[in-house]
Amino acid sequence: MELESSVCKLLVMTLLILNSRTARSEEDRDTLWDAWGSWSECSRTCGGGASYSLRRCLSSRICEGQNIKYRTCSNVDCPPDAGDFRAQQCSAHADVRYQGEFHDWLPVYNDPENPCSLKCKAKGSGLVVELAPKVLDGTRCYTESLDMCISGVCQIVGCDHELGSTSKEDNCGICNGDGSSCRLVRGHYKSQHVSGKTEDTVVIIPYQSRHVRLVLKGPDHLYVEGKTLQGVRTEVILDRSGQYNLENTTMDFQKLSDKEILRMIGPLGADFTIKIQFASEADSVIQYIYYQPIIHRWRETDFFPCSVTCGGGYQLTSAECYDLRTGRVVVDQYCHYYPENVKPKPKLQECNMEPCLDSDGYKEIMPYDLYHPLPRWESSPWTSCSTSCGGGGIQSRSVTCVEEDMQGNMTPTEEWKCLYSPKTAILQPCNAFSCPSWVAQEWSP
Repeated sequence: MELESSVCKLLVMTLLILNSRTARSEEDRDTLWDAWGSWSECSRTCGGGASYSLRRCLSSRICEGQNIKYRTCSNVDCPPDAGDFRAQQCSAHADVRYQGEFHDWLPVYNDPENPCSLKCKAKGSGLVVELAPKVLDGTRCYTESLDMCISGVCQIVGCDHELGSTSKEDNCGICNGDGSSCRLVRGHYKSQHVSGKTEDTVVIIPYQSRHVRLVLKGPDHLYVEGKTLQGVRTEVILDRSGQYNLENTTMDFQKLSDKEILRMIGPLGADFTIKIQFASEADSVIQYIYYQPIIHRWRETDFFPCSVTCGGGYQLTSAECYDLRTGRVVVDQYCHYYPENVKPKPKLQECNMEPCLDSDGYKEIMPYDLYHPLPRWESSPWTSCSTSCGGGGIQSRSVTCVEEDMQGNMTPTEEWKCLYSPKTAILQPCNAFSCPSWVAQEWSP
């Protein structure tokens, strides 16, 4: 027994020693690196840049892992007049001779082979040159992406502006959205030439719309008019292929021999009216598609005041249509325009359930009811009975929910506003008595 006990103690001690060595080994591995340093200044002041943090290897051996890590910063939009970041880097070489000559350099975008090199083309010539092997950190890899170049490598950036994130915007421009805040609009237009008419309106695309695409097939020409919320109007004539800018919105236009194509990623900075200029008597056809924001939505109101001050009453909520841009309440028809909008159902709850004092003798009606009576059921007179006697007769009437204004005029309204009280009957039995019948008397003498 003593031998077994000694063996057990030896095993336990061995395990403890091994465990302590393993722990020290893991601890040593963790302490091979120094702590991460403070974050550097952001590579940009706006438009999305990169910042880095460094750490040192404290061991003579090779440390596992990276000695540098990055994060995004300055994720705020630049002022409209700030210009494109890649274009600024090309312009910086304008005062440096290339092959003995000065050039005005324009950026080359979306290079599939190396999107993070600074390739520029000389203005007025076909000369394309790589002026730097790496663009500055924070430069977009592609024009239609948030991915950014960091240390010459294109890094994935999600719509949440986090490196390596897979978050994406929906078609409405909402990060990780479900597409419910906008609606897809498709349509087509065919020109109609009227004597003396030189132009026509194709479609009005609302403010903040996205992913606009129009294709014109025929001899006529497109042009665009913008109207801001303040009513300022500006127009752009699309006379050649290229990029145009209107109300902080970039328009890509292609003018081909038999058709014209207009694209706008958006969001549009104003209401855009797409117009057509007639060039000949031949017809043109335009197809268009865009995602329109739902700018009017229903919202539930607070509960109306209680119908009584004591003894048990009721109060209702309602629904109102409001403009997302201004926050103002508008007429209901604006919300009916969007089938995607679901009008919230009214809620009914009891209120002021405490008993009235004996001295009151009645339930005091709130001023809301005195000066603006709640909607109520109003019934028409009963129709005549379907039978004159004998039972089984039915008569009917119409029952309507009405509102009364300050002058006592009544107008029909939605039935849910009267649901606080039971709807009165619209059918009832009538003339249930027996019909008269002939009864034979005794014969006369």
